[in-house]
Amino acid sequence: MREYRGSAIRNIAVVGHGASGKTSLVDALAFVSGSSKRHGSISDGTTLTDTAPEEIERGYSIGLGCAHAEWMDSKINLLDTPGFLDFQGDAVGGLAAADGALCVVSATAGVEVGTERMFREAVARRDPVLFVVTMMDKEHADFDAIYHQIKTQLTAKVIPIEVPVGQGADFHGIVNLFDKRAHVYARGARSGAYEETDVPDDVRPQFDRYYAELIETIAATDDTLLERYLNGEEIGRDEAIGAMKEAMKRMELFPLFCVSSTLNYGTRAVLSTIVELMPSAYEMEELHAFTGAEGSQTVQIHADDDAPFAALVFKTQSEPHVGDVTLFRILSGAARNGDEVYNATRDATEKLNHLAVPLGRERLEVPCLHAGDIGCVAKLRNTHTNDTLSTRAHPVRLPAIAFPTPLVQMAIHPTNRVDEEKLQAGLHRLHEEDPSFEMEYNPETHETLVAGLGERHLEVALAKLKRKFGVAAEVTKPKIAYRETIRNRAEGQGRHKKQSGGRGQFGDCWVRIAPAERGDGIVFEDRIVGGAIPSKFIPAVEKGIHEAAERGVLAGFPLVDFQVELFDGSYHTVDSNEMSFKMAGIQAFKAVAPKCRPVLLEPLDELEIVTPEESLGDVLGDLSARRGQILGTDSPADLPGTRVRAVVPQAELHLYASALQSMTHGRAVFHRHFRGYEEMPPEAAQRVVAEVTKEQQGQQAH
Repeated sequence: MREYRGSAIRNIAVVGHGASGKTSLVDALAFVSGSSKRHGSISDGTTLTDTAPEEIERGYSIGLGCAHAEWMDSKINLLDTPGFLDFQGDAVGGLAAADGALCVVSATAGVEVGTERMFREAVARRDPVLFVVTMMDKEHADFDAIYHQIKTQLTAKVIPIEVPVGQGADFHGIVNLFDKRAHVYARGARSGAYEETDVPDDVRPQFDRYYAELIETIAATDDTLLERYLNGEEIGRDEAIGAMKEAMKRMELFPLFCVSSTLNYGTRAVLSTIVELMPSAYEMEELHAFTGAEGSQTVQIHADDDAPFAALVFKTQSEPHVGDVTLFRILSGAARNGDEVYNATRDATEKLNHLAVPLGRERLEVPCLHAGDIGCVAKLRNTHTNDTLSTRAHPVRLPAIAFPTPLVQMAIHPTNRVDEEKLQAGLHRLHEEDPSFEMEYNPETHETLVAGLGERHLEVALAKLKRKFGVAAEVTKPKIAYRETIRNRAEGQGRHKKQSGGRGQFGDCWVRIAPAERGDGIVFEDRIVGGAIPSKFIPAVEKGIHEAAERGVLAGFPLVDFQVELFDGSYHTVDSNEMSFKMAGIQAFKAVAPKCRPVLLEPLDELEIVTPEESLGDVLGDLSARRGQILGTDSPADLPGTRVRAVVPQAELHLYASALQSMTHGRAVFHRHFRGYEEMPPEAAQRVVAEVTKEQQGQQAH
């Protein structure tokens, strides 16, 4: 492979809904350009970028795939992103490494929730977007219908650049509006070769209509061209393309193309258009702001080979017999094989041995990569996703990629208990590969918890655990970290006396227990006067009360938010010791706390949901059924729909993400964060106490 500098590099994320044809399109673009020698297919499991066994088995992308195409003296880096929302983390990572996006829409399914989500993500990043209608050779394909869907559901600024010759089984060519020429393909051939002809008569009305719309739309983005257009002057191809490229940078135009990836119809035109319309890495002017390693300065970075080296790690993937492979985007400077670089994020030095460019499952070693390019290297010792690689002389840190927050949480257990350590190691590695997959240990419930973007996300994680790390595991509904507190004041005695021949044990204390403010925890007050209990034994009483409170009163949950007054007691000069008074503290708690009207506290989460207007009633009704308290509704400025804020018990939110997607056909988005603890309604509390009691009895019987 020849070397490419920033002005000849295009970094393109291929985004869209699952099964819309993204992977097939990337495969076709690489094949037609010659970078891939085989034209693969999803059904055969032979596509260039779907290489993991989980992807081949399921027939859809799970992780980010990388390929490239060399075309018109340029290198196009193609980042094939997953389409299903469960794997959106890698799609966000792909967009972060790119300078533009191909938004893929199926000619049969049309605009779907993943299309909307990823188009909004690209626009939010100010990335130019090309729409590509795929599967034009499939039954029921309808280019005009898809165009109007995009126009009404995504953006009114979309404009066709091509129109198809035939549709469905009759699709056999495209007409380029700029060139005013038709590319007619030999039926049955899959090489992408075509014969150039005049616009066919049966396509002429559609061509004339879209051509007038195209020129008018482009002219409206440039005052000079608009004046010429109004004066009846013709606008040339190069002028129109130049104006369209500038309008795309300003998010004023979104061109639309059509292809059949299976037949390779239209793929060459897509490659040419990417080179002509998409900005090069060098043209992305000071897109990224960085802070210095000490956090004391901000610097602007440009894709210039002569500038200090800086690169962002946007993906880490684990490969058998290789280990971790680090994928990075160079934002400035150049990298050469064997270079020593500095990881400013972790204050570590790394060596770029076997510098390569990714092409599906292959890595093609190269001597050098220039500013703007995407590369990979294996076996870095202390570098992870979102780290910045730079130089010691000019250390910088990039702002981290904002990966999506996990929405579904489950408890995970190894099928075989001896695999506990392997399970923990495997979960850490999975998080390295996919930051939107998280794990933590909950000390209150004594469970390891895993969290992802959906049930399918966690299902795939289990499959990877078994294949990559040899750990069979299962997930269950996580336990809720309930707590207990009290409502009344009471007092009583705790007395511990034990005589076993020789020196005995004696501790005696009187305590008052009363409610405290929410969040105060346990407040202990020493009110002993006259030395009724020696001061050296008082901390032992407090320790005993804390220990007993951890086991609670009602159902074994920690009892919190109460105050304890130690006001009297007695001791024995020989038999009293710290252990005796700790036991006395435990006995005092057990005697007094049940008299203080203990109640259950449940954890609450605050939800912010943005839902389409037509689903608002269903969402509100569902929240009420989950014992939710609606805080308010409004209309967000940055998203279509209605925003709902509500407080809901965690116990009612298990798999809520799946239920919400079902109610809103995948078009709602939501975030949740911990709100606090509140007293549980008596009926619900009784059910929890009964469940815990039954579980404990079952364990004792077992």
